[in-house]
Amino acid sequence: MKINKILVIRFRRVGDSVLSVAICKSLRKSFPDAQIDYVVNKGIASLYENHPDIDNVITFNHEENYNIIKYINKVRKLVTAQKYDVIIDTRSTVKTLFFSLFSLSTPYRIGSKKKYNFFLHNYRIDNHRDKSIDMVQHNLMLLRPLEKEAEIHYCSDFNLYVSQQEKADYKLYMQKQGIDFSRPVVLAMVTARLAHKVWDKDRMKEVLRKMIDKYDTQVIFNFADNEEEFAVNIHREMGLDKNIFTNIKADSLRNLCALLVNCNFFFGNEGGPRHISQALDIPSYAIYPPNILKSIWLPNEGERYAGISPDDNHSHDEQSGMSYLECFNLISVDEVWEGLDNMLAKYLK
Repeated sequence: MKINKILVIRFRRVGDSVLSVAICKSLRKSFPDAQIDYVVNKGIASLYENHPDIDNVITFNHEENYNIIKYINKVRKLVTAQKYDVIIDTRSTVKTLFFSLFSLSTPYRIGSKKKYNFFLHNYRIDNHRDKSIDMVQHNLMLLRPLEKEAEIHYCSDFNLYVSQQEKADYKLYMQKQGIDFSRPVVLAMVTARLAHKVWDKDRMKEVLRKMIDKYDTQVIFNFADNEEEFAVNIHREMGLDKNIFTNIKADSLRNLCALLVNCNFFFGNEGGPRHISQALDIPSYAIYPPNILKSIWLPNEGERYAGISPDDNHSHDEQSGMSYLECFNLISVDEVWEGLDNMLAKYLK
């Protein structure tokens, strides 16, 4: 059969949706003439503006997500009007099953194997996570049923795009805020959306000091509004170092992308911004907290994209019986600096 229209469902947060773009890229290479639609939460839709692998970004706002009547009506109207040939439900939750419920004529209704989706997903993939499969590979397994229709070109890269005009405009703003582009620029995530994912701030300050002293680096702190006080306090505790910038605001995801493409490197706590940096091909080194498996959440790990986790140098037996904080504190300044220094020497030349 000819596949004309494909729907990829990817609700949740920034990191999850960015990694799932690899599905869209693989679909574009495999079915170049098909219409590919991507369902995301409205707050992150701007990330996918002018994306060559996505024809339509379909958004659900907060009210539509949490008012079940509005949600169901929107889903029904969408799938009834479009008549998709393929629905790829990356979430496979009870709520996302409505897309398949109202589109039972869709030949390929694909989801992860769950106890409750037997009747609505006619292709269920047993892709339960294990430590040997990163999240991108986990997602790409959902394309296997389509091998019946064409050769599937599996692409593990996930990309975002910033126009030259966006990059130039934001570079001018950064210069006005004091950035000297003849010197290295690093975006640092010293905070995180969830407080328990933030590495010890004194250790973070020590690494930042080494980075500034050795590489004459300008460090931009990126933070959300509710994280500003924490980030500004770190700057104060470092003597308001003139090489650290807390006055450069990326007040939207598009501006965060524009900021990143004007930086040489990303460093800091693991999270959505790190995934965005990799999608923009910015070298990165991230700190992974306990229970966030680097093997899953750092796709394509290698020379350009790296990080550290308590599991790297400490066995599960060693960590057994330790508290969450004790496990997190197993990541030392020396261990972080050893990995980071090697990368900075290469990418901040």
